Amino acid sequence: MHRFAVLAKQTAASPGCKGPGSCRNGRRDVSLRCIASLVEGKQHQQRFTQRTRPRREGLVRWNSTAEASAVKINEKTSREKILTLESMNPQVKAVEYAVRGPIVLKAGEIEKELRKGIKKPFTEVIKANIGDAHAMGQQPITFLRQVVALCTYPNLLDSPSFPEDSKRRARRILQGCGGNSLGSYSASQGVNCIREDVAAYIERRDGEVPADPDNIYLTTGASDGIATILKILVSGGGKSRTGVMIPIPQYPLYSAAISELDAIQVNYYLDEENCWALDVNELRRSLNEAKAYCNPKVLCIINPGNPTGQVQSRKCIEDVIHFAWEEQLFLLADEVYQDNIYSEECQFHSFKKVLYEMGPEYYTNVELASFHSTSKGYMGECGYRGGYMEVINLHPDIKGQLVKLLSVRLCPPVSGQAAMDIVVNPPVPGEESYAQFIKEKESVLNNLAQKAKLTEDMFNKVPGIHCNPLQGAMYAFPRIFIPSKAIEAAKAHEMAPDLFYCMKLLEETGICVVPGSGFGQREGSYHFRMTILPPAEKLKIVLEKVKDFHIQFLEEYA
Repeated sequence: MHRFAVLAKQTAASPGCKGPGSCRNGRRDVSLRCIASLVEGKQHQQRFTQRTRPRREGLVRWNSTAEASAVKINEKTSREKILTLESMNPQVKAVEYAVRGPIVLKAGEIEKELRKGIKKPFTEVIKANIGDAHAMGQQPITFLRQVVALCTYPNLLDSPSFPEDSKRRARRILQGCGGNSLGSYSASQGVNCIREDVAAYIERRDGEVPADPDNIYLTTGASDGIATILKILVSGGGKSRTGVMIPIPQYPLYSAAISELDAIQVNYYLDEENCWALDVNELRRSLNEAKAYCNPKVLCIINPGNPTGQVQSRKCIEDVIHFAWEEQLFLLADEVYQDNIYSEECQFHSFKKVLYEMGPEYYTNVELASFHSTSKGYMGECGYRGGYMEVINLHPDIKGQLVKLLSVRLCPPVSGQAAMDIVVNPPVPGEESYAQFIKEKESVLNNLAQKAKLTEDMFNKVPGIHCNPLQGAMYAFPRIFIPSKAIEAAKAHEMAPDLFYCMKLLEETGICVVPGSGFGQREGSYHFRMTILPPAEKLKIVLEKVKDFHIQFLEEYA
């Protein structure tokens, strides 16, 4: 009652109340409505004051216990962090991924500066460091997007705007999903009907070589499958630690996964003088040397090559399979660029098909995991993270362990699985969407073939740059001459010479490429990787800028 008495006096004196007798019904006491109004006004004033007044030490009232506790905390130095560079997982710290490394971070900084209006010798950063087709302006394949849209929003199945062949595929995919929804978990191995479509695709591709849906595992892009298989393969310690043979130059996913798993990286070099060919004699040299310090039991092949763009011949693949059979190696075949073949003299041969055609002694014994993805080819659907792996000749007990390992991550994105289904189950002749689909597909691949040739020709006209033919994939990996004076300058900046070169290229032209040291290269040679994905006119501008920069670079450091 004391509180209300005080409030009553304050209310009577406040401007909002006209004094005694001013309240309703002529009552001379203070109305509860006025009191409530005053309370609300004071609370509002307190909130406003807290929001607007500057926070200064001593203004906030604490009770004595809290104040004493705060004094004790302030007297101590701040507690050390549990997670530091010294205490973190050393295998994670050892991971490097050049495709999104320091040069790309620098490109991001420059982009921010351009947005702030800071003047540069260029108006945009051209990110030629990564094979992201849609980011470079490539248009999506209409049919793929139609089916995924229908799966995502099934109400569209009643729309006349979508062709019937897209609706049939969408209904089939949805029937394979829990609750007929793309938003449900799938089985860890993937939606069953999509795995069936993958197996059927492999059989068509390989001339009716049998494929079992039970050997198909849908993945979050090919990278997920590769990392998973490596995880289950790595074991042992000391000299018995698993060695993983990878090509040099290589895609940095491999070296990163090997570092994370604390496995042993075993390098074998591709032959740059012979269009980056794979030589079995080099494989044997690498294997024999590695046996002194590890247990090599995995052989990785990238075909078509990334970053090198070579396409392995059938004879080469036969030699590799024989070598793996002879040395009891588990084969990993990274075939995500299987649609990206540009040279008329080259043809894609899957390791699965060649293995089968070499006869039962090989086909029933050599353990092989093959990988494909929605991200490359003519699709370029990187963001969906769709992919699959086919694993054959796996021990039955290990198959169960693999499914268990996959179940930990529940399932790959179901929308990505749906996108993968359209890659392996596209429109066929006689269906209404076929004409548009084949037109779009051929347009993308023909443009890439033209840009591959353009890139090779323009680089080879520049003094101090040599570029092998781009037989496939979507990158150039030219060798660049770096003068000794530039090498010394790079050392002064504590950079690899090709990183120094690429950093200057970025800062002076806005072109972002990846130094060859991020992929591996022979000692004393220098390269960079550049995608050929920009539109043809922009690609010509990029190549001209690289030419002008390189000539100026040679003059500056002559």
